[in-house]
Amino acid sequence: MAKSVPKLVKPTLDKDLDKIASVEEATQHVSRGFVPVGIGLIFLVLATVLAGASVMDRPGAAIIIAAAAIGAYMAMNIGANDVTNNVGPAVGSRAMSMGVALGIAVVFESAGAMIAGGDVVSTISRGILDPSMVARADVFIWAMMAALLSSALWINLATWLGAPVSTTHAVVGGVMGAGIAAAGLSAVNWPVMAGIAASWVVSPVLGGIIAALFLAFIKEFIIYREDKISSARRWVPILIGIMTGAFAAYLALKGLNKIIAISMGQALLIGVIFGVAAWFGSVPLIRRQSEGLENRNQSLRKLFRYPLIFSAALLSFAHGANDVANAIGPLSAIVHAAQSREVSSAVAIPFWVMLIGAVGISLGLLLFGPRLIRLVGEQITKLNPMRAYCVSLSAAVTVIMASALGLPVSSTHIAVGAVFGVGFFREWYTRNSKRRIAYMQMKSGRYEIEPKPERNPEELRRRYLVRRSHFMTIVAAWIITVPASATLAGMLFLVMSFLAL
Repeated sequence: MAKSVPKLVKPTLDKDLDKIASVEEATQHVSRGFVPVGIGLIFLVLATVLAGASVMDRPGAAIIIAAAAIGAYMAMNIGANDVTNNVGPAVGSRAMSMGVALGIAVVFESAGAMIAGGDVVSTISRGILDPSMVARADVFIWAMMAALLSSALWINLATWLGAPVSTTHAVVGGVMGAGIAAAGLSAVNWPVMAGIAASWVVSPVLGGIIAALFLAFIKEFIIYREDKISSARRWVPILIGIMTGAFAAYLALKGLNKIIAISMGQALLIGVIFGVAAWFGSVPLIRRQSEGLENRNQSLRKLFRYPLIFSAALLSFAHGANDVANAIGPLSAIVHAAQSREVSSAVAIPFWVMLIGAVGISLGLLLFGPRLIRLVGEQITKLNPMRAYCVSLSAAVTVIMASALGLPVSSTHIAVGAVFGVGFFREWYTRNSKRRIAYMQMKSGRYEIEPKPERNPEELRRRYLVRRSHFMTIVAAWIITVPASATLAGMLFLVMSFLAL
């Protein structure tokens, strides 16, 4: 009888080696979270070195170097929080990957900041603070540093909590709080603050309504039609023309206007010219692209993919041109006040300051942006290219309408409000659209309309297309952004002033 082969027992040494390997793997996983923070700290050091090399032989060099570090920190937070709204819908709809989105955003954000960021910025953000009330240069410097640091800290916290907030509102709150601490309540322009508070409601509601209207049009005239491809050939070029015209006017107002003065009428004329040209040019392109496509929704998504990528790029360019001032505006004011020992309502932006702002925004997006990109694009409501297209188009159209009406709006609130608008409209449309019901019955071969079955509240909640938890978190963050950054700025100003004595 043959001897049985003895069963090998795993040696103790192998067990110990496996444990060591597991510990090493866990250590590497944990350490990955510290890499973005480390790169961010390196950027802050390089920003101070650049500032030192630029102002070392000038008055107030130490204060300017410290302010440069705070400005660089603010720029990274803008990139991590605010920029995500421009590319989030395109990523969530899978029109482009996260890597492509980050690349497009970095290139166009930097280009917008450097090309159209403007030579002069308002140092008293949106005119909310009277410069004559803070006439002493040293008081003004500490007020601007407190405003910049408080807004950066609040945006950092909001990003960590997963709430896209308005960086403009954060800066406004910071300037208001520091101004009150420095010169009292009379230093603040309260009518302007009332208009900014109104934008909390106007921006998301207007953005949501316009996005829902465009989505309703696409559903009624393209998606729920018997011949989808034929309808798309007729209407998609018109939608592309509207998008191109809206973005041309948007860029003229928010980008080109930083270089040369452009009135609302001129911007609208530019939009009409570009829109008509895009409409005529896209007709043969859409016809060629739609050849051989099957008559289903998946085919329609391909027709919206490239316009959506185009819109993400233009939104990023306009954002870089417009919102870089949130980081470099107070920094430029500090540089001017420290060197000239006087307070001015508008100052020129040194090139090195603009460079810190542009690089900081791009770096913040690359290092910390993907989390909020996924939140805006995927977790609030499910997006496809058609829905994401409505969100991007709403952002441009809403800004133009608000500018024409003289309403202060926030691009962040518009974009996120548009995402919510698309989701809530889908909930309503799914339950109430007669065209959709008729279309679904036609596909299934049933032509009689059946009564809706009664559903209990639990089942209705499961059918929600918008995550209510995200809705409540984001709205709460919007409401407390200005008071939170204002309170923090006031406290920081008092601490800085005490330490400076």
